[in-house]
Amino acid sequence: MTTLNHYITEYIDYCEYRKRLDSKTLKAYRIDLRQYHNFSQPPADLLSKDTVDAFITFLHKQYKPKTVKRKIASLKAFFHFLEYKELLPENPFAKLDIRFREAKLLPKTIPFHSIQTFLSTLYAQKELAKTEYQTRCCIRDIAVIELLFATGMRISELCSLKPQDIDLESSNVLIYGKGAKERILQIGNPAVIAALRLYQETFREEIMVCGYFFVNRLGHKLSDQSVRFMIDRYAKLAGIEQHITPHMFRHSFATLLLEQDVDIRYIQRMLGHSSISTTEIYTHVSNVKQKEILVKKHPRNWMVVGSE
Repeated sequence: MTTLNHYITEYIDYCEYRKRLDSKTLKAYRIDLRQYHNFSQPPADLLSKDTVDAFITFLHKQYKPKTVKRKIASLKAFFHFLEYKELLPENPFAKLDIRFREAKLLPKTIPFHSIQTFLSTLYAQKELAKTEYQTRCCIRDIAVIELLFATGMRISELCSLKPQDIDLESSNVLIYGKGAKERILQIGNPAVIAALRLYQETFREEIMVCGYFFVNRLGHKLSDQSVRFMIDRYAKLAGIEQHITPHMFRHSFATLLLEQDVDIRYIQRMLGHSSISTTEIYTHVSNVKQKEILVKKHPRNWMVVGSE
């Protein structure tokens, strides 16, 4: 008898070689489906509506709504595959109510003055560096943060950049986003171009050997975690109490552009969002622009009432 474990293996292979999903998505699918496999042990009907329903209830007891939503999506896609392969008489999700209320959390941003302080601290540390090693680290760290903020790219996208993806002559960056989607962004600030050019010249040999644009102290590909540690260190040096993450530079990029009256559809393309609804969450964050409108442009300002 074909086991659930066999079906899962077959599905992961399908996702990797037919759908060409990235490694992080495949890893998430493996974790989520392995969890379902461990939950639905015999004598339960492993592919029945009741078993799936019980598993979803279990998830709600164990995890936050966002995590539950992802795990349900993984399971739903798996059962859709089984239906496609005609391995199921009926998809259990066809008769399951999986809707639930999910709190919408506004993206956390970094205030403009904090970003300015953060960048100033980066450049100051470079001037204060006492050794060649410290100077090189600062040159790389400046290039990482400047590019992160200049483009709003995801940290995974930044760490995956190849040398050929960055064309400093035309000031273009080719970004490989989610779902194997490519987008090109322009770098419009001379200071950012200068920071990237200096980094490229300083680390030219390591970049050629490594094959990735950003390298760590061992000459290997720079990791997401290394950038997180980097940001924590400079935030402490800058005296910034707010906990800053790489993704907050992306949120700030979008929010600050909105406050400069940039059309949200341009921001959608720059962020690589497939749906405008994903980008629209930033309209709720842009309180500075909202306040400016209400203070300066509200019709009440032109009304003369009573003894005013």
